[in-house]
Amino acid sequence: MVKVVSRQYVGEANVYDIGVEKDHNFAIKNGFIASNCFNKSHSTAYGYVTYQTAYLKANYPLEYMAALLTANSGDTDKVQKYLNNCTTMGIEIDPPDINRSGLDFTPADNKILFGFSAVRNVGQNAIACILEARTEGGVFKSLADFCDRIDLRAVNRRTLESLIQCGAFDKIEPNRHQLIKDLELVYEWAQSRAKDRAIGQGNLFDLMGGGFGNNGNPTTTNNGFESAPKAETVLDYPPQEKLRMEKELLGFYVSAHPLKNIKQSSSLLSPINLAQLGEQKDKTLICAVVMLNHVKKVMTKKGEQMAILQIEDLTTASEAVVFPKIYERVNSLLEIDTRLIIWGKVDKRDEQTQFIVEDAEQVEKVQMVVVELNPQEAADIEVKRHLSSILTEQSGDNNQAKVPVIGIIQAGNSRQLVRFGKKYWVQDSFLTMQSLRNAHFSAHVKQLTDT
Repeated sequence: MVKVVSRQYVGEANVYDIGVEKDHNFAIKNGFIASNCFNKSHSTAYGYVTYQTAYLKANYPLEYMAALLTANSGDTDKVQKYLNNCTTMGIEIDPPDINRSGLDFTPADNKILFGFSAVRNVGQNAIACILEARTEGGVFKSLADFCDRIDLRAVNRRTLESLIQCGAFDKIEPNRHQLIKDLELVYEWAQSRAKDRAIGQGNLFDLMGGGFGNNGNPTTTNNGFESAPKAETVLDYPPQEKLRMEKELLGFYVSAHPLKNIKQSSSLLSPINLAQLGEQKDKTLICAVVMLNHVKKVMTKKGEQMAILQIEDLTTASEAVVFPKIYERVNSLLEIDTRLIIWGKVDKRDEQTQFIVEDAEQVEKVQMVVVELNPQEAADIEVKRHLSSILTEQSGDNNQAKVPVIGIIQAGNSRQLVRFGKKYWVQDSFLTMQSLRNAHFSAHVKQLTDT
């Protein structure tokens, strides 16, 4: 292995085709070795592939991105990156659909449809069984119809639970919790019917609905699934729980994202997303609204606890480091699948960029103080000084000032938002609001999670 320890300009030299037998320039002036030595055929091949790739992406973006996602389906980081690219390109991603999905990611209705192979706990035999049953008998009309028509030895209960919880049955029944409850009864019902079919024995409902064909399989007119038992009606899972299960089974949030409904308000506090982290200068102070995906606890040589976090926002996933003193203060917040607003600085070393966490708070607890001004007030120096003095007084110890302050300048139908710097953030939202109102400012408190 060769390690590049330094680079320096040594002048210009002629470039030769290294495919020739004699003349080449691996070694250039003063014993230095050329860093890039491509022969013409190699360069031409790369250029041709690059042209083909660019052409396909420009002219067939849906098909190209579907193929790219399929080719990299085993690499979670790459798939997340390409899913974000799809969003940027205006391409929607649909979750798996029991009546439409195939093996891989596929273009469908100007969207990209998740394939069954991307769902955890769904094996190749199960997929083949589902596709065969759908081809032979048409779309599945209900969970009972599905269980009645497939081989439950190939598609077991765990597979069915995964398909329900990732949203594959949403077009049939959007209440995933109800389907899970129904499955407890329907699965045994379908197994019993499969045993009857195996010995060529039907029941009263089968006879009324058309019974079995000569091969022992149900005929196309059989509506026996309508007699399937159903559980008592239950409420669906909360949205956050549904998204958590999607993330667990697919590796990504597909139908929605826990941060999507607060995108507009969070952008006021965090104008920089994680995808732009590498563009920031070393030691830059930044703020980010993220999902916490993983917490790795680490013990230092001094025996102190710290943590390395895996975080993500709507653009990409990244890594964050929490050193011992900060960890001691925020460790109770570090629960997986928690929405957090984190403050910290950019750390660049060894060509890697990290987020060093200096503080954190749960998104649900974050409040903002909103101050409304007209253009005349916003331009008045005395008004601005008065406002600044009130906010400075309410900020107190900057380490405890976690409440952001947002200004709204309203002029007719025009509305401009102003983000106050962190030095003007305050400790207590309601005390600050009251102080501002006492000084005849129009102010109110708003939750970050309000939509």
